[in-house]
Amino acid sequence: MSAFSEIRLKFTSLEPLKYGANAAAEFDDPDWPRFVRITDVDFAGRLREGTFRSLPPDIAQPYLLSEGDILLARSGATVGKSFIYKKDWGDACYAGYLIRLRASPEFNARYIYWYLQSSRYWADIDSNLIQSTIQNVSAERFANFNVPSPSIETQHQIARFLDAKTAQVDALIEKKRALLDRLAEKRRALITRAVTKGLNPAAPMKPSGIDWLGDIPAHWETGNIRRFARMKTGHTPSRSKPEYWDDCTIPWFTLADVWQLRDGTRWCLEETAEKISELGLANSAAELLPAGTVVFSRTASVGYSGIMPVSMATSQDFWNWVCGPKLSPEYLLLLFRSMTQKFEESTSGSTHKTIYQGIASGLEICVPPIEEQRAISTHVFVSASVIDRTSSKVRQSIAKMIEYRAALITAAVTGRLGGINGN
Repeated sequence: MSAFSEIRLKFTSLEPLKYGANAAAEFDDPDWPRFVRITDVDFAGRLREGTFRSLPPDIAQPYLLSEGDILLARSGATVGKSFIYKKDWGDACYAGYLIRLRASPEFNARYIYWYLQSSRYWADIDSNLIQSTIQNVSAERFANFNVPSPSIETQHQIARFLDAKTAQVDALIEKKRALLDRLAEKRRALITRAVTKGLNPAAPMKPSGIDWLGDIPAHWETGNIRRFARMKTGHTPSRSKPEYWDDCTIPWFTLADVWQLRDGTRWCLEETAEKISELGLANSAAELLPAGTVVFSRTASVGYSGIMPVSMATSQDFWNWVCGPKLSPEYLLLLFRSMTQKFEESTSGSTHKTIYQGIASGLEICVPPIEEQRAISTHVFVSASVIDRTSSKVRQSIAKMIEYRAALITAAVTGRLGGINGN
């Protein structure tokens, strides 16, 4: 039980909790009020610059925000998240999926805000979600949440304490995240340099004739990727044929499995979410591809790549490359991972980015002798694993800081933390 008495959230507000504007903000007029969304504010409650649209003043007027107004997200993936509006953000109104709470004089707005970051508040969110097509919590349910209600002076003390302490923790978290960014850049540079320049810094160089490559070691070959590997695609057996989906034993890599490759630390594919049957395979355009095939995501999650450790099939969302004797799968994988910018420039489509067959089959690559490829791959795998271990430790440290931050907030706003208000 809380060390403080409690009150319903609606009694902390000067007026009833109010929904935002149900209007589309498709304009970008600097003289109109900004249209603030939950995604415009970072994890520490700070404004993200350059992300705002605006509303005409006549529509925005009833929803204009005042210093200290608290906004709570009532629906979607951000349900329950909150932030405090600051006047120095400029005139702004708020979106319809947000609820405004304007603290009464008997309550410190930042104390209420900090309570809305506590684990006890999040337990209330979880137990009050209205399950529909989009999860949401209504204003009425928010209004009836219980909030610890210490004296206004104690609220001031807690708010000042948490403002200072969380700022310290957030600064440490930001430093850790900046370190992760530097490690990721070091990893990318390691791969790119190794697969385009080799391991011998004294090797004579020559122009590659390929725009994204620049100079390469003079003894390397260049050419169209199809000189060195066979291009294959995948397919999905008909879902209208139930017999194609019985006795499924063949690993089948689909977009549902791409998560394995997103952070770039895994080289090989792992177990697939689905399998297909021999009958389904025989009656579709999918092929059973050999171990060592390099898969390349060509749509939606464009550019993610990995190596098949065993024979597999894929859906039609991948270009698959079966390497010939002059190209190792490991080296081709590293080449793909060094070509991120090239792939970004080559994608087409507004809603779902795609690399079409003509572009994929027209890729020009550099190819060292096979033994040198293997040496490069071994060097990169070993060096990258050292970076990955360091990155993992940094992420663990960040997770512990976030956990400490949450525990500190909960303890402070519920009266369980001594030294703030004489407890």
